[in-house]
Amino acid sequence: MSKKRVSLKDIAERVGVSTALVSYVLNGQEKEKRVGAEVVVKIRKVLKEMNYKPNQIARSLRNGTTQTIGLIVTDIANPFFSSMARHIEDEANKSGYTVIIGSSDENSEKSDILVETLLNRQVDGFIIVPAEGCSACMKTLLEDKVPLVMVDRYLPGLPSNHVVLDNFTASYDATMHLIEKGYKQIGLIAYKSTLIHMKERIRGYEEAMKNSGYEKNIWVKQIRFDHITTDMAKAIESISIKEEKKLDALFIATNTLSLAGLYQINSMGIKVPEDLALIGFDGNEAFDFFYSPLSFVKQPVDEMGKEAVRILLDQINGSKKISHVKLLSQLILRNSC
Repeated sequence: MSKKRVSLKDIAERVGVSTALVSYVLNGQEKEKRVGAEVVVKIRKVLKEMNYKPNQIARSLRNGTTQTIGLIVTDIANPFFSSMARHIEDEANKSGYTVIIGSSDENSEKSDILVETLLNRQVDGFIIVPAEGCSACMKTLLEDKVPLVMVDRYLPGLPSNHVVLDNFTASYDATMHLIEKGYKQIGLIAYKSTLIHMKERIRGYEEAMKNSGYEKNIWVKQIRFDHITTDMAKAIESISIKEEKKLDALFIATNTLSLAGLYQINSMGIKVPEDLALIGFDGNEAFDFFYSPLSFVKQPVDEMGKEAVRILLDQINGSKKISHVKLLSQLILRNSC
């Protein structure tokens, strides 16, 4: 049986440093990244003792870069993130960079493993959609001066670059559109999450309802990421058209939830928009095939991807500026409301 391959993590644990520092020494970046001479000696000694055999670093040793970017999204199968990944890939290719993509599935442990794997591949920087609970890993990357841009959402309190949607305004405007159309019993379905983008979408909805005098009508159902089908079924079942205070409109806060909601609404025989008006989040080809095409909040995914690459390449090239970019959405109106 072959012996287990020694990883950067093994070296880092033996020396008592981060995997990023080991990576810098392997890449010949110890001076640029200001790694202490004593630490460099220790790392090189352990590399030799543990007979570490690096992969794909010949170019890195020559010029200190691999021309690769690590991209971690939550789910590459989600049309929003697959579109974002394509824009990032196209934009990176213009500058000679290759993008390596992984999906975290909103799992912090999987996200941490992907970060370590990509560090092992000697990526020059990261564009990451942070999962809930990954603050420690992101903090380590920042402390180790690894170029990093958070996209779609960010982690408050960490001094990181980020490119995000103005989620509060997007949600506020969508809810206000329904109110202006005469709907009063408006509900919101969102993910159960402590992440800032979801909290802002909920806050935008609630503020629109409060400012319009409908504070008592606020109705929010939060869906667990790992229980979308069952939680969505319960949420839609609770919108009984026989109840005295039934909902007359519903705003659904993500692409995946919108699709799951449409399945349940259709299966329960709820007519759109006669029984229930709908606004979703992000476009999806499936929305076009629904008998009442779904109105939705459109994110500028192309601009989001281009900005993330621009900022990351600036960081890779030595910029110390921290950039916070907040983009505006567009409300696409169709038959569902």
